[in-house]
Amino acid sequence: MSTVLNVVGATLMLCGSLLALTAAIAIVRFPDTLRRMHAATKPQVVGLIMVLAGAVLELRGNVDIWMLILVGIFTLFTAPVIAHSVGRVAYREQRDQDGLLMINELEPPERP
Repeated sequence: MSTVLNVVGATLMLCGSLLALTAAIAIVRFPDTLRRMHAATKPQVVGLIMVLAGAVLELRGNVDIWMLILVGIFTLFTAPVIAHSVGRVAYREQRDQDGLLMINELEPPERP
């Protein structure tokens, strides 16, 4: 049973690291802030949670597991707030660029 948990933990850490790597590459490659924000929050957080879950499986029985769980919980609570704030600022700064947004849901509706 210990060998199976070690393999699962190592697989989770490897997959999470690859997901975080793809997020880092996407942050560099994407052209504008809104797309970079998506790459910085969603895959990065999921990759971190996978790495933390793998570390918890590897460190089972250790006192430091609770610290890893707290890191995961704080990341899950703060990442959406940061993404929302960055998205609002990016929207305000880039809204005059043509073709950035096809449908603008934040403008008031036009009256006839």
